[in-house]
Amino acid sequence: MRSLIPAVLDLAVEIQQIPAPTFAEAQRAAFLLRRFREEGLRVEQDEMGNVYACLPGTGDARPVVVSAHSDTVFPPDTDLRVRRTAGKIHAPGIGDNSVAVAGLFGLLWSLREAGYTPPGDLWLVANVCEEGLGDLKGMRAVVRRFGSAPAAYVVLEGVALGTIFHRGLGVQRYRVHVRTAGGHSWGDFGRPSAIHELAEIVHRLTALPLPTQPRASLNVGVIRGGTSVNTIAAHAWLELDLRAEQAETLAALVEQVEALIRQASRADVQVSAEVIGRRPAGEIASDHPLVRLAVESLRAQGVSPQLSIGSTDANIPISQGLP
Repeated sequence: MRSLIPAVLDLAVEIQQIPAPTFAEAQRAAFLLRRFREEGLRVEQDEMGNVYACLPGTGDARPVVVSAHSDTVFPPDTDLRVRRTAGKIHAPGIGDNSVAVAGLFGLLWSLREAGYTPPGDLWLVANVCEEGLGDLKGMRAVVRRFGSAPAAYVVLEGVALGTIFHRGLGVQRYRVHVRTAGGHSWGDFGRPSAIHELAEIVHRLTALPLPTQPRASLNVGVIRGGTSVNTIAAHAWLELDLRAEQAETLAALVEQVEALIRQASRADVQVSAEVIGRRPAGEIASDHPLVRLAVESLRAQGVSPQLSIGSTDANIPISQGLP
């Protein structure tokens, strides 16, 4: 297996050189389709843009799905140049998630090198829309396709070597808009400003008491609005990220936040909110056979395993009780 590492890293760089921001993964998907075909696999692509490659099994055992998201957080005009130092490769998106996508091929090569064919079909999937506002849409399509048929879903994350995410962090995201009549900073002084009102909402949000056990978090990650320095803002908006370890904790936080937003509206200030992301929470037990196998596999490679919680594609199968 270790002899394959240089080839996997070279392929990771080749993948990294193809821009693939969320919702614009087509060029990278086309490359992966071609590479999987060159490996002699049966290859498909769904309407979402997910790429599926099947290594047929020897019998009728349940299939296994191994996936890695192909999208990246970096915009299309990012400088993708690679810098290599002793033992390290530096490049936008190389860790998240090009090396994991290359790992799909590494898995295939290692099985062939060992002369092993699985008893059931092995599906290698490069899925889209994991990052940010992609909201795990690609993985949702993967799970809709396979349902409960697979013996396991294995999700690869390139920057998480040694970490086993057996718990899915619940996430709900909003875009909150504030609209007012606006006006001139002098001539209409006294009218409500959308920016001032939004700032007050942020103040109230950050004053909400958050539980520490089980843990929850709240973050305003984006604020936009206004026209000019001497204009009373007529429109401003923010993006809000809520997270919690348990579904019940997240539901309680969502209720508080939505009540706060409703209360912020009045006759001359319109406040509205739209859900822009929802990642369900869930977990499989730390002593589940799949978790134990992941632990043993890492140790066999000299990697110290760590069980953790995270917000990844694995949220989708885990939240549905699928290992």
